Amino acid sequence: MPVAVVVGMQWGDEGKGKIIDLLSEEADVIARYAGGHNAGHTIVFDGNQHILHLIPSGIFHPGKLCIIGNGVVIDPAALIHEMDLLKKANIDLDGRLIISDRANIILPYHGTFDKGRENSNNFEKIGTTGRGIGPSYADKIARSGIRTCDYRNERYLKKKLESNYQEKNSIFRDLYGKELPPCESIFEDLMDYQETILKYIGDTHVLLRNEIEQNKKVLCEGAQGTMLDVDHGTYPFVTSSNSTSGGASTGLGIPPTQIDRVVGVIKAYTTRVGEGPFPTELHDEDGERLRDEGREFGSTTGRPRRCGWFDAVVARYAIRLNGIDAMAITKLDVLDRFNTLRVCTGYKYKGKVYEEMPADLDILENGEPVYTQFEGWNQSTVKAEKFDQLPDNAKQYIDGLQNILGIGFLMISTGPERNQTIRQGALF
Repeated sequence: MPVAVVVGMQWGDEGKGKIIDLLSEEADVIARYAGGHNAGHTIVFDGNQHILHLIPSGIFHPGKLCIIGNGVVIDPAALIHEMDLLKKANIDLDGRLIISDRANIILPYHGTFDKGRENSNNFEKIGTTGRGIGPSYADKIARSGIRTCDYRNERYLKKKLESNYQEKNSIFRDLYGKELPPCESIFEDLMDYQETILKYIGDTHVLLRNEIEQNKKVLCEGAQGTMLDVDHGTYPFVTSSNSTSGGASTGLGIPPTQIDRVVGVIKAYTTRVGEGPFPTELHDEDGERLRDEGREFGSTTGRPRRCGWFDAVVARYAIRLNGIDAMAITKLDVLDRFNTLRVCTGYKYKGKVYEEMPADLDILENGEPVYTQFEGWNQSTVKAEKFDQLPDNAKQYIDGLQNILGIGFLMISTGPERNQTIRQGALF
């Protein structure tokens, strides 16, 4: 029963799309287990860039089965738009894409509430994408969500929507002094997607169980990163789902005893988007260079990412929390022109050094990073096909990180293209 989970080790944007795309060659099934269309996975091959928000990154490999699990919240309009783009690129979806009939649907009023809360002076700004992810998960937890299976019963769906709408409109009117669009128009919009959604939904739990029993290789795809997990991240500046490896069990219905390994994806430096603490953030020329060299702008929002040095406290936390047994490091080439590199190994706060991730945001916001220094290499790493072909200082940096973190790198990415990757082992 070969089942592997790929998870982000920082605040998302680690380059999981490329890594999952490459590892999909070894898998039979690629299954997305959390998040919504607030996540963007960028994949580059044959000189073309593709950005996916909901559909698993393995879709570009013919013959691979791709699953959107019950843990994902789905905006039907966004999903169908993405499907249309893939079809125009001659990517076959029929029989290859299955959507869980237990997945919750993002409704138009979810996005309205998301943007209203984010732009209001009455609430703390989180830095969300405003796409309704959080409010949709909130309805799911409140047991008032609408699921993809509800498309099978039009009368039930309409009744449930009308019930929800009355509550939502009253709240929206009281909070913001405005009215939501008419319930009937929301229902009509939902029904525009009924035929397509019904064509692709199924019981993905049973499907995955059968695939695993047949010894098929399953790759579970995470979204965002460990530090954005709603339980274990820098709360409240987090996403609304479990982006850690445990989310693969709940978001796909795979028992934890059937997961064989967990691969963590991490950048050679650190970034985050939106609000929240970021201990190694740089506000100088090095930070600007990381952003420019790494093209650090969100694939979903286009927002510039905050950039900083590699944070080993974050990485160790991710390793232990997710049960990571191998890593893939991305964007090593972004560091090619730095004279000096720094790695944070602890946070100094009020005379005490914290080497474990604290829950207290005051420590993360006001603690001073404790750094270990490495010499840069000032040479290109892009054409390296093997580890031995890397510049000596680049090898020392990689070895230094492996020693600090206690586990090795399965893959070293030196550029966005598929062939700009050093492979050091197999997934399964």
